[in-house]
Amino acid sequence: MGAATSASPVSSRLSDYDFELPESQIAQAPLAQRDASRLMHVRRSTGDVSHRRFSDVMELLRPGDLLVLNDARVIPARLLGQKAGTGGRVELLVVRPAASTLTSAALDGAPETLDWLCLGQASKGLKPTQRLTFAGGLEAEVLEVLGGGEYRVRFHAPSGASLAALLDAAGKLPLPPYITREPDAADAERYQTVYARASGAVAAPTAGLHFTQEMLAALEARGVRRVLVTLDVGPGTFLPVREDDLDKHHMHPERFTVPEATAREVNAARAEGRRVVAVGTTVVRTLESATDPATGKLREGPGETTLFIRPGFTFRQVDALLTNFHLPRSTLVVLVSALLGRERTLAAYAEAVRDGYRFFSYGDAMLVSE
Repeated sequence: MGAATSASPVSSRLSDYDFELPESQIAQAPLAQRDASRLMHVRRSTGDVSHRRFSDVMELLRPGDLLVLNDARVIPARLLGQKAGTGGRVELLVVRPAASTLTSAALDGAPETLDWLCLGQASKGLKPTQRLTFAGGLEAEVLEVLGGGEYRVRFHAPSGASLAALLDAAGKLPLPPYITREPDAADAERYQTVYARASGAVAAPTAGLHFTQEMLAALEARGVRRVLVTLDVGPGTFLPVREDDLDKHHMHPERFTVPEATAREVNAARAEGRRVVAVGTTVVRTLESATDPATGKLREGPGETTLFIRPGFTFRQVDALLTNFHLPRSTLVVLVSALLGRERTLAAYAEAVRDGYRFFSYGDAMLVSE
């Protein structure tokens, strides 16, 4: 287990990972109950598809399986403000500390001591030394234009308040761009997993949105173990892939942490032949990025990943994947194809479209396992 590769022909063209998706199947809001979503189960070995409810995960997972969850918590990272002096409109998405050694705990530091990488857009663009103002007394200065809509920004605040507190006061939840409404009070709860803990993500690890505390407790009672990793999901998960040649695509860097207990549990599961089930593509990228290439064992500690998982990739840690349905022509569909095979992935997606499954963050789920 864990070392299987795609059996279908390997393609390096993004256009080979396209499919038709009616706009009406893009979920705009969550269902009333987290675990009420549909679940498509696809077998890796045959491509056979069965149609389930998400609550059927209880019987599809078995005692001894190790469930790996991403406990990243989405921050209200979308800031709407003005250019100082001109009053021109500005929007920033606070992505991550500019220093790669800083973790999401830097949110609690004094903003005047921290530079942050942000995605930004403004009337007539942004330039170095441009000062910006936001609600709650939050101010910022553009330090550097990095290209591709990315900027290095220094935040300033009254009384040395933390950026976390200021974002809570002035920021908005950054719902994905394909959700065509403003966030409401319900999103503050439903666009977080029930186990979200580590603040720093600008997008939710959406495969985990389906779980309730009751389901997790029932799985534990059934002998399904669970551990946590943290990957601060960045905006790269939504940015379009601009090159049809996948060899030319570079992934947006994302920070992760693998706790010592998680590394120990995953390595034990691998040694004992038990399944490692990744909840979401972020968990897949974390586990495979943190693998020691010499020993094949999972390493503990922090890191940063730009890993692009494509068909032909050899999985060292992951046996099964629980994930939502993803955008056409996206790196996430390519990742699923690496585990399941491109032809089987596209066939399953075509069936999901025909059968009316809901897509993307608030949509239905897919379990890929043997």
